[in-house]
Amino acid sequence: MVFTLPDLGEGLTEAELVKWLVQPGDQVAVDAPVAEVETAKATLEVPSPYAGIVAELHGAEGQTIKVGAPLITVEQQEEERTGSGNVLVGYGTSEPPRRRRPRRPAQAAAERPKIVSPIVRQMARRAGIDPATLVGTGRDGLITRADVERAIAARRAPETRRTQDAPAVDGRTGLPVRTRVPLTGVRGQIARTLTRSRAEIPEATTWVDVDATALLALREDMRRDDWKPSLLALLARFVVAGLREFPALNSRVDVEREEVVHLDGVNLGIAAQTDRGLLVPAVRGADRLSIRALDAEIRRLTAAAREGTATATELSSGSFTLNNYGGYGVDGSAAIINHPEAAILGIGRIHPRPWVVDGEVVPRRIAQLSLVFDHRVCDGGTAGGFLRFVADAVEAPLRALADV
Repeated sequence: MVFTLPDLGEGLTEAELVKWLVQPGDQVAVDAPVAEVETAKATLEVPSPYAGIVAELHGAEGQTIKVGAPLITVEQQEEERTGSGNVLVGYGTSEPPRRRRPRRPAQAAAERPKIVSPIVRQMARRAGIDPATLVGTGRDGLITRADVERAIAARRAPETRRTQDAPAVDGRTGLPVRTRVPLTGVRGQIARTLTRSRAEIPEATTWVDVDATALLALREDMRRDDWKPSLLALLARFVVAGLREFPALNSRVDVEREEVVHLDGVNLGIAAQTDRGLLVPAVRGADRLSIRALDAEIRRLTAAAREGTATATELSSGSFTLNNYGGYGVDGSAAIINHPEAAILGIGRIHPRPWVVDGEVVPRRIAQLSLVFDHRVCDGGTAGGFLRFVADAVEAPLRALADV
């Protein structure tokens, strides 16, 4: 039985084969994962709809495979001629396999998976290292980040020597080529989205410095034994309130129909830096959530994005993006709009600066807010009004919370 790469949903037509989870000769059960693939939006494990012996693997790790192309060939025994008929990633079978070949105890022990956290597993996968080949130095044999880093360093040493012996040379600059990174999977999708944003959207940028002293004080006042709200959650609450007052920024342009599509409700994208690049998971229905609920969902989504477990829907359903580039220690940025959205708001680092208050120069905690917007959906007056609304809320948060 030849199993082809199934429909991955979300309009995706291909995936990069990251890692085979089986080898020819292995026995596979119905719905057991056989390969790990990376699409333009997420990393997924592909389950087999058949039980039997893996006869052939179609493709090499790192290769891009089209939906519908052969993935594996499974040789079924007479007693195993049943399957889930599964064609969608993540859906299970309604009928378990009738019989499975028993594994020898020694084989089962040898194939028992090692203990390893999702974050460390992701780190190892990115480096092309099989966690099963590592010796865990953590408690109960846990494979730690340090174990993966040592394996990377050990592998990199001979690679460095080979590069020094015969380096490839860049034809344009004459400089040695250190490495080549294929623009595939998530990295390729990021590149295409940013390129399309720059090519299609006539963007403009406006910014303002804000006194965030009162906002920091409010966060301390809101602290509880079990919870301390993030500044991003407070800012998110002000943003969704601002979009209610200036809805033109919560929209997108339908180029084919030559229309501006105004959206009812806010899916607030949160820019998150990950090992795979900048991802933007969206808090769906953010305009209906409290600060506490916003905080919890922002933490969950950013963690999922970094661990590679965020769903394709979570990564592609935003209507407006919030970016905390202050976390990188910078004051300001003219960000690129997350196509096809119409705007992105960023906040820089909050740091002490001299500030004039009631005619006196005093030390305050200052940050810069910058708004990049699609000039097709609104003019500067609307964009400036929204930015000023958010800035006023940051500077007088108690008064703002009374209204939002």
